[in-house]
Amino acid sequence: MTQQKGSLVRSMTGQGHSSALSEFGSVQVEIRTVNSRGFKCVPRLSESLVKFESKIEALVRNRVHRGTIHLHVAFRYSDAEEIPAINSLAMNSYLDAIRKLRERNEDLAVQVDLASLLNLPGVLSVSKVNRSDDQQNWSFIEQAIIDSIDNLDSMRIAEGQRMSLSLMQDCDQITERLKLIQTTSPRSVDVYRQRLQSKIERALQDHGLQVPTVDLLREVQIYADRVDIHEEIVRLGSHLKMFSAIVRGDEESSQPMGRKLDFVLQEMFRETNTIGSKASDAEISSHVVEIKCAIERMRELVQNLE
Repeated sequence: MTQQKGSLVRSMTGQGHSSALSEFGSVQVEIRTVNSRGFKCVPRLSESLVKFESKIEALVRNRVHRGTIHLHVAFRYSDAEEIPAINSLAMNSYLDAIRKLRERNEDLAVQVDLASLLNLPGVLSVSKVNRSDDQQNWSFIEQAIIDSIDNLDSMRIAEGQRMSLSLMQDCDQITERLKLIQTTSPRSVDVYRQRLQSKIERALQDHGLQVPTVDLLREVQIYADRVDIHEEIVRLGSHLKMFSAIVRGDEESSQPMGRKLDFVLQEMFRETNTIGSKASDAEISSHVVEIKCAIERMRELVQNLE
């Protein structure tokens, strides 16, 4: 089954992981998707990444179109550069204490040099400063999230391909049943004509009457019009071709494939119901039941497609 890159069948469920290390820090990303009618992103972010939450959700929305997405992103800064800092308040407190000591004892000679003062407790401290800015951090984190989504996609595409094979098999089964219905439908009218003619002839013989052939043909034509399912067969065949084209990726669409397939299945089920209600032939009814079973199997799978 050859498909375009943008039209691959994707399962709505899967998971992906990624991790990366740079001079700015380390990031770990875990993404998991489950079935949902629409799109919902549930992020769990490190405190330092809260400011990027809207960017992260927009990034995920641009690449995952349907389902509930649980996203966990953990970021740790790298060891920051250590820069010494002088505590002016502590140093001034020491100097004030020395001045007061001199005032109380004039004979006391106290020599204070800067090196000795810096060695006093609390005067000199070391602070850590991270040199990276928000733009650098975001570029690094963005790529890690994209990598995790790519890993997620690989799993979802693999599962989607298996599901698409099953969908195409059901399409083939419905196509075969529809051909049998198309062959059986004209025969059912002939069977009705013969049965009606036989009943009328027996009734007329019992009463010694005759009925014009034209009246009998008129009654048969009324029945044929009432049970005519040609239009329904054509429409169901058209829906089948459309469904197969979407699964194969022949139709380009920006909308999630699952929603479109679900809509086509609804139309297929409607036409099948009409065929079943209009046709009174037992063989056609049997084919209709099998078609409905196939459509129901397809619907369950489609509910799991993006």
